[in-house]
Amino acid sequence: MYGWIWSHLPGPWPVKAVLALALLAIVVLLCFQYVFPWLESVVPWLGDVTVDNSPSAAGAAGIVLPRL
Repeated sequence: MYGWIWSHLPGPWPVKAVLALALLAIVVLLCFQYVFPWLESVVPWLGDVTVDNSPSAAGAAGIVLPRL
């Protein structure tokens, strides 16, 4: 697949490298903006995952936080 994409990009290899990085950035952006939020709403075990760093939550869990 990557060979097919590389062979279809125009220009010499430096131009192909820049275009390939741009395509990769676009794919990552689309995943974070559209795919992952949609997936979180569809897959039930991915929803409502939070981390609470408040001292009261740490104390309730029996975790002793060092004082700075």
